[in-house]
Amino acid sequence: MAPATGALRRLKQRSQFVKAARGNRAGRPAFGMQSVSVDDEAPGVGFTVTKKTGNSPERNRIRRRLRAAVTMCASDFVAGHDYVLVGRREALNEPFSRLVRDVSQAIARVHTAKPNSARPGATRAKGERNNRS
Repeated sequence: MAPATGALRRLKQRSQFVKAARGNRAGRPAFGMQSVSVDDEAPGVGFTVTKKTGNSPERNRIRRRLRAAVTMCASDFVAGHDYVLVGRREALNEPFSRLVRDVSQAIARVHTAKPNSARPGATRAKGERNNRS
């Protein structure tokens, strides 16, 4: 299950993260995954952990664990897609084998999910409101 070195691109620009946020999503206890189709050939992966998750050593540890899990699942990523993993505090205590399994399942889930635009209220015309009472 060892991945080929250099098989994944790293997402580094904010615009790449924002674009992925508009794509399909899959949630797991330790992270959320966002995926969007792109023109690039190699799959791209980005990681983010918000400050409300913990202090900087905890956030860095979450990021390192997610990065290692992604490396183990590198062959599961689909070419022509960018993925963003949003780390959660549960990633600190979750067994690594479960983390790897969850990454693999999340990849499959984002490719079988309906696009965000198919969800009710996902896109509205400018100035249009949600008229729920």
